Amino acid sequence: MYINSPNTKIKDNYLYSDYTYEVTKALKNSSTDQYDLVSESKKYQLRTDLRVPRVGLMLVGWGGNNGSTLTAAIIANKNKLSWNTRRGVQHANYFGSLLLASTSKIGVDQNGEDVFVPLSKLLPMVEPNDLVIGGWDISSKNLAESMQRAQVLEPDLQRQVFDEMAKLKPLPSIYYKDFIAANQENRADNLIKETNKKDQLEIIREDIRNFKKWNGLDKVIVLWTANTERFAELIDGVNDTSENLLKSIESNHAEISASSMFAIASILENCPFINGSPQNTFVAGVLDLAYKNSVYIGGDDFKSGQTKLKSVLVDFLVNAGIKPLAITSYNHLGNNDGLNLNSPSQFRSKEISKTNVVDDMVDSNPILYNKGERPDHVVVIKYVPSVGDSKRALDEYENEIFMGGRKTISIHNTCEDSLLASPLILDLAILTELMTRIQVKQQGQTEYENFHPILTILSYMLKAPLSVGRPVNSLFKQRNAIENFFRACIGLAPTTDLIFDKMLK
Repeated sequence: MYINSPNTKIKDNYLYSDYTYEVTKALKNSSTDQYDLVSESKKYQLRTDLRVPRVGLMLVGWGGNNGSTLTAAIIANKNKLSWNTRRGVQHANYFGSLLLASTSKIGVDQNGEDVFVPLSKLLPMVEPNDLVIGGWDISSKNLAESMQRAQVLEPDLQRQVFDEMAKLKPLPSIYYKDFIAANQENRADNLIKETNKKDQLEIIREDIRNFKKWNGLDKVIVLWTANTERFAELIDGVNDTSENLLKSIESNHAEISASSMFAIASILENCPFINGSPQNTFVAGVLDLAYKNSVYIGGDDFKSGQTKLKSVLVDFLVNAGIKPLAITSYNHLGNNDGLNLNSPSQFRSKEISKTNVVDDMVDSNPILYNKGERPDHVVVIKYVPSVGDSKRALDEYENEIFMGGRKTISIHNTCEDSLLASPLILDLAILTELMTRIQVKQQGQTEYENFHPILTILSYMLKAPLSVGRPVNSLFKQRNAIENFFRACIGLAPTTDLIFDKMLK
């Protein structure tokens, strides 16, 4: 253990910590029009398995920009590579990863100065260089060819990792024309031959089992980083329960998406599944299946650039008493994600995930907004091939300030899409694996149990976070949730910015 806390104990490779969860209920008193505050607390014990397993990460869409970039980055970090760029020599790193490149305050030193440690050192976590990467893709190109096609990484780095990447080839995947844009069909030359969904499901499950066996893995996590699909229709008797969903696969029903198929296969193989695209992979039947099998799931859609900034800026404005009236977001990009999003039904999936990001922040301030009131929120995405993976985002925030005044904020954000998304994939995989080793029991219970199958704690990395209850979109709250959960596991109180000691004489 990196941290030695007096509030924990270690026994038989398990770390035990007591945690008191406190909540204040604000109950409206109708006779006085005031709130009566009632504090409630529950005591829990957290148990963390300190043994880090050998973990495999299977990517659906492995040969895409994100998959090839992440794989090359892990190879570069593992081999401590350096490469020449126009700006000079660059060294491999994991910048952009919350877990691997940020810190947490654990206390003060003898001089009262804050002490920070890497967030990844609070608890034993999987080292990214130890991850075994594999997966599926509708394209038959090996990972070296996919990397060249993506045009994300510097040529000198591509040269150094090429031979190792060339040995890696995705497994055949499934391709449902109706769910992704027609312009993707020319890539689809690496498909599972069976056309019946029941057979396809069995092949995917077998792929997971073989990957685990052949690589000597203890656990496998499956993550969707393939194209955005259109929303699946929600149909009673088809995808509303796990039983109906499995029957629909047996009957080869057309309205079961490829992403749902991979989610189902993962759940049935007891492997956590993360959805990195904005479509409704987790229809009610998939959620039901995850609950019944007690398998962790998370989604939807990587939160990498424009939306992450939006969740920070709107949080700042609303909490500063400034009223956002309109948020207009324009994007153009030239990678394959942009090409796929050129199709209206796929764009609609993305639009939904990007526009819901401000809802909880708006609802937190009834002084600024009447019930049900929302800022005008417009999202535009255009495909411009010449800019490649370098996505351009332009945002305008029109705000009302004091006495009816206006404040307009315009932001231009150029972000290399896959270089922002790839470290998010690492964070999602590492944090998900960690959650499989942490259990909880309430005071008075005798048995430890897993947490809720929906991993709300992954919200920081996801644009439309799948959540228990209403999603929290504030980036600061999402990060604090992760940090404070880690602190609870090692017997530390939640972080506070009260700076009480600075206020004393």
